[in-house]
Amino acid sequence: MKKMIDRPEYLEKLKLWQNQMDLVKIVTGVRRCGKSKLLELFQEYLKTTGVKPEQIIAVNFEDEIQTRKIGLKLNNKSKLLEDYGTLLDFITGKFIKKQKTYIFLDEIQLLDNWQRLANALRMQDNANVYLTGSNAYMFSSDLANSFGGRYIEIKMQPLSFKEYINGTGGNTDNLPNKYEQYTRESSFPQTIAFNHEREMINNYLLDSVYKNTVQKDIVQRLKIDDIARLDDVIKFLFDNIGNETSLLGVQRKLKSSGINISPTTLNAYVKGLLDSYLMYKCERYDIKGKRILESNAKYYAADIGLRTALLGKQDADLGRALENIVYLELLRRGYQVCVGKVKSRETIEVDFVATRAGGEIEYYQVAWSVLGDLNTLRRELASLEAIRDNYPKYLLTMDYGSGMNNGINRLNVLKWLLS
Repeated sequence: MKKMIDRPEYLEKLKLWQNQMDLVKIVTGVRRCGKSKLLELFQEYLKTTGVKPEQIIAVNFEDEIQTRKIGLKLNNKSKLLEDYGTLLDFITGKFIKKQKTYIFLDEIQLLDNWQRLANALRMQDNANVYLTGSNAYMFSSDLANSFGGRYIEIKMQPLSFKEYINGTGGNTDNLPNKYEQYTRESSFPQTIAFNHEREMINNYLLDSVYKNTVQKDIVQRLKIDDIARLDDVIKFLFDNIGNETSLLGVQRKLKSSGINISPTTLNAYVKGLLDSYLMYKCERYDIKGKRILESNAKYYAADIGLRTALLGKQDADLGRALENIVYLELLRRGYQVCVGKVKSRETIEVDFVATRAGGEIEYYQVAWSVLGDLNTLRRELASLEAIRDNYPKYLLTMDYGSGMNNGINRLNVLKWLLS
């Protein structure tokens, strides 16, 4: 059996909710980020606690052989598997009297009426239900209402820098070189098995991750015919990570490049891209007014290696790539993250306002290097110094060492990523 990369933070979250039988546990995230492997890791953990193999039922809806054996058929029009009732009978037929049954349904969005199946299972006293899904649209408010709020979502990403280090042997010598590999070769777990073979990694990212996700989670769902134009929109957004923009601004820049697209179509494409977790939208936040601003936002890629493979070039703007990685890490650590705006004589921007549950705030500025240029250091510090409250403020850079400047914590970003 191939060794699986440990995902301890996500595994602990599943353990935390394990005994909440009346809640459906849903793991969401971009395709190939490791959701299926996480369920396997959790099943192995359950067995160490005394759970018997016959108490575990696992169905992967991407496994055609398994779904055909159960009796599920593909609807060629909707591209979804039909007859959830057949699956319900299959699962309940395996229940063991007076014993818990752990049910794992992988890529549940591929099943028509999946929410009715999950709800029926949730209401059984001896059923503990776990789902994975690769598209956020399936958890719209309407579907959430169908569960009566009785579910918990665990948002999963590809490997963090810390997980990548552990997955490649745990050696923390020469962290800058490890970081360069991490950003060039991708954070998707499967790519580690390719042993730095760049062509294999690129083919995997473009075919198994990108094309598979775009086709199944965007094109089929939105019934898109002009796939080339969709690719143009995605490449534009991937190329402009970290740049503050609006959909109108995107439309104008695309038009200047000879790509005409209506606002309605562009909005649908972007929503599909966000729903598939290939990209994230970071809203602007007025720090003084304490409110989300409607105009403009920043977009970040789910993985820098995928961005490099898609654009066909190594990113020359190292600072924006680093900013992207810090943004994902803050999300991974459970923060709500926005771009910070400080109103003064001129509009000053802080890269990230990170808010924990309960309202505790931290401010982050990200720069590739500041120690070699006094003007750069002053500029980066000025954004944080303009904020007049007493919440913690951090400047993250690739510079070695740490320090304190006017109450602002200056940290090495690679050590911060491993902390």
